[in-house]
Amino acid sequence: MANSKISNNSGFGTAPVFFTAISTILGAVLFLRFGMAVGTLGFWGAIVIVIVGHMITFPTAMAISELATNTRVEGGGEYFIISRSFGLKIGSTIGIALYFSQAISVAFYIIAFTESFEPLFNWFMVHFEFELPRQALSIPALGILAFIILKKGAALGVKALYFVVVILFISLLAFFLGKPIDTTEALRLPGNNFGFFNRDNFFMVFAICFPAFTGMTAGVGLSGDLKNPSKSIPYGTLLGTIIGMLVYFLVVWKLAISASQADLNEHQLIMSKIAIGGSILIPLGLAASTISSALGSIMVAPRTLQALASDRSFPFKRMNLFLARGKGKNREPFNASIISFIIALVFVLMGNVDVVAQIISMFFLITYGTLCLISFLNHFGSPPSYRPKFKSRWFFSLSGFILSIWVMFMINPAYTIAAYIIIILLYLLVEHYNKDQKGLVNIFQGALFQLNRKIQVYMQKKQADAETSEWRPAAVCISANSFERTKVLDLMKWISYQHGFGTYFHFMEGYYSKQSHNESRKILTELVKLQNEDNNGLYIDTMISPSYTSAIAQVIQSPSISGMENNMVVFEFDKSQPQEINRILENISLTKAGNFDVCIFAGSGIVPRYKNGIHIWIRPTDLINTNLMILLGYIILAHPDWHKSHLKIFSICAQGTEEQTKEELDNLIESGRLPITLTNIEIIAPPGNQPIHEIISNHSKHAGLTLIGFREEKIKHEGDEFFNSFPDMGDILFVNASGSKEIK
Repeated sequence: MANSKISNNSGFGTAPVFFTAISTILGAVLFLRFGMAVGTLGFWGAIVIVIVGHMITFPTAMAISELATNTRVEGGGEYFIISRSFGLKIGSTIGIALYFSQAISVAFYIIAFTESFEPLFNWFMVHFEFELPRQALSIPALGILAFIILKKGAALGVKALYFVVVILFISLLAFFLGKPIDTTEALRLPGNNFGFFNRDNFFMVFAICFPAFTGMTAGVGLSGDLKNPSKSIPYGTLLGTIIGMLVYFLVVWKLAISASQADLNEHQLIMSKIAIGGSILIPLGLAASTISSALGSIMVAPRTLQALASDRSFPFKRMNLFLARGKGKNREPFNASIISFIIALVFVLMGNVDVVAQIISMFFLITYGTLCLISFLNHFGSPPSYRPKFKSRWFFSLSGFILSIWVMFMINPAYTIAAYIIIILLYLLVEHYNKDQKGLVNIFQGALFQLNRKIQVYMQKKQADAETSEWRPAAVCISANSFERTKVLDLMKWISYQHGFGTYFHFMEGYYSKQSHNESRKILTELVKLQNEDNNGLYIDTMISPSYTSAIAQVIQSPSISGMENNMVVFEFDKSQPQEINRILENISLTKAGNFDVCIFAGSGIVPRYKNGIHIWIRPTDLINTNLMILLGYIILAHPDWHKSHLKIFSICAQGTEEQTKEELDNLIESGRLPITLTNIEIIAPPGNQPIHEIISNHSKHAGLTLIGFREEKIKHEGDEFFNSFPDMGDILFVNASGSKEIK
């Protein structure tokens, strides 16, 4: 990532941040729309608007202050904070949206500025019978503003900012010192506004008034021109937010006691009828506030664009070089300012302040919500690098994020959906050209680590309760033949797909060293890549150990990724190499010491015939394995590989006990609610002394997978002979349960 070092020697302090924020907060909406808000909703309705609005803006101001004191803030303001916290991909995506909202807001304030000349437009209409278009003033005003910024830069902009803030203060003081409107009409007497009226119209009015509260981050965009951003941004932003909120409370109260509902709704500039010298001072205050807001936005927007280009956020090299180029020793964003004025001009020509207001509100709310989300994730993830001097609270940030999204939908669902579609498209474009930078995964990584830790600790504390809960497999498998024999990986994939959990270890025989470690990392990368291609939920790792036995001892003691203890060990051998079963049988006792269920997968060279189903073989003398095999069959059957397949249960019993055995199995299947029909149950009572392996081979030779139970006594008496008795069959899973599993 390019270092966005847009150095400036102006050395502004906290005052420009505060004045930029407060002049934007106390702007067009205050003068033009809050009278209507009080007249429509009443005193308490307008108070609720101020409170809800600041429930979004105050957490955002705290989040910005927190992030600014944790990161070395340079040019680009909010963009810099987001990109250095989220990475270039997310930072550029939100930064581009932020830039457009800042550039378009210039047009919004210029359009609102022309409303202060309403008497002039009315005079023109009366004397010349000609409606002078608003663009007759807005376009020249934008041109003068462009000349000031392009010719003199930020320094003159800040000086002008002080001047307009003084005018704004005088006009508000005149308003608060003014007297209620004097009238003899009963319906127009002041003081009938204390209530909460027209509640159905609340969100319509809120949508109109919310842009009034979106100016508290305006001063953050001056970060590249500040002497000490980590101090000036928190102080200036929070002070502007708090004072702005208090002023709005006072304005609502003053309007409620000074004018009637009728007057508040009929007169756009009702404040001019209340203030001392209001016919002059209030239009002047409106002009000052709107032009100062436009000035603040045009000082900020080009710097955001310049920082984006300095980070090479755009796909074209020449475009980045052109926009990042600065003018003079302070690197004033001359080229970025030209582009910003062109965008503002397009929206000034539209002339519709309400449409422009909704557009910028959507993008500002996305920015605010994102900043709050960053703060929340940093609180929750607790990365060591996150050590802000100013600390907010995680619940403030979370509430700000949720409220931002909610308000967006309440204002305009169509705009909200459109805004997020644009954000997604921007992210995909940035990701395409910056594949090596941090992305969405990195955003939530720390939070996910912390969440996983809390879940693991919780599960460990509740482990005693887990012993009485419904059983599910947490299987662990170890094999040295991961690339040659992929069937056991498929088996683990089936087990861990939906109802269970699986961890697969690739076994590397030898001693742990730097060389063996590096080799294991390469193997793991290849295996994980294969796992991603298969889109499964199996967790894969490597195990370096001097012997197969020591590796098993290490594996069965490893923690499960699920938070619950591993309860099943899966071994594998190739039926074409029957001698491999011996070292598995030699280590069965090791796994049984830990009370593990044991599965031995015997892989064949036959391609699995999924449509032929899963066959499960049970015997009256092997009931302890029955439930485990049926549950495993159900779990495996849930995987998409076994789509449209089926389970079939075979029970070998003595002649004369067929009906009793069938009834017992029917009850077992029905109580377990497993996908087995009565036609899938087959009772086999073989005549004479026919060997069991012959019976199984005759019925399950073409099965997709066969499950066969075995007991420890079988190993003692027959050893490897039993497991190598099925050479003509497909894949077999031999199952030994540590205890009976209850089917609920």
